[in-house]
Amino acid sequence: MSVIVGAMNILSIQSHVAYGHVGNSAAVFPLQRMGVEVWPIHTVQFSNHTGYGKWQGRMFDAGLIRELVGGIEQRGAFGECDGVLSGYMGGADIGAAILDAVAAVKRANPSTRYCCDPVIGDAGRGVFVRDGIPEFMKEKAVPAADIVTPNQFELDYLSGRESKTLADVLAAVMIVHGLGPRAILVTSLHTEDTPEGTVDLLASDEAGRFRLRTPKLPLTVNGAGDAIAALFFAHYLRSGKIDQALSRAASTIFGVLAKTAEMGAREIQIVAAQHEIVAPSRVFEAEEL
Repeated sequence: MSVIVGAMNILSIQSHVAYGHVGNSAAVFPLQRMGVEVWPIHTVQFSNHTGYGKWQGRMFDAGLIRELVGGIEQRGAFGECDGVLSGYMGGADIGAAILDAVAAVKRANPSTRYCCDPVIGDAGRGVFVRDGIPEFMKEKAVPAADIVTPNQFELDYLSGRESKTLADVLAAVMIVHGLGPRAILVTSLHTEDTPEGTVDLLASDEAGRFRLRTPKLPLTVNGAGDAIAALFFAHYLRSGKIDQALSRAASTIFGVLAKTAEMGAREIQIVAAQHEIVAPSRVFEAEEL
């Protein structure tokens, strides 16, 4: 399977690190490698991921986000914007600026789609964003989104229930659909139905609900969620088929993570494994549920 996405423009508003790959530094290059034009706006710029315990840099204020969005709008570019992607939001004010950007783009191009990666927390770590962000995601961002890409912890938060079984996950997904999004990708999924040594992903839209299972690799890295959200979004915009988008995005991320594990690296090896972005060495197919 070799896939190059044709002409497409995506406005990506999320965090950025100089060293390593999370946020925009995990999303922009894979999209570009697919042939997508990306307009990145950073909500923060840090030296490295905060998981290292020490970092330098700063969060940007909502005013700067609005200035940058306004400057792009003045170029008359929004009419050619196919999608808006958001990830980590430093505060609810940043979130409001992002949703205003989405509204501005959709006024210029009503066919634009908004993909929100509702970064709230993770299993084991719990909520790791600032106070007010989880509520903003559930009450404002997710209802405004066409596509959302929560991990299992975030799915549980958004749905207000615990997903221990596949049936629980499917019920939670339907609750989140009820908030507004037409398409949902659930990542890092492990339920009582998931065999030991594997990890599941689940995608849902009006065409159906699909699960994809891969071996669980022996590593813990940051940025894989940011990268798969971007890849899934681009493939979904391109094909309109959620099972195809799930298969292509998951196959790429598995290949990149396999390379990362092979190299014993702490940072996801997007550049070293860039061939996996356009021609995954191992293809996983989505199964309809």
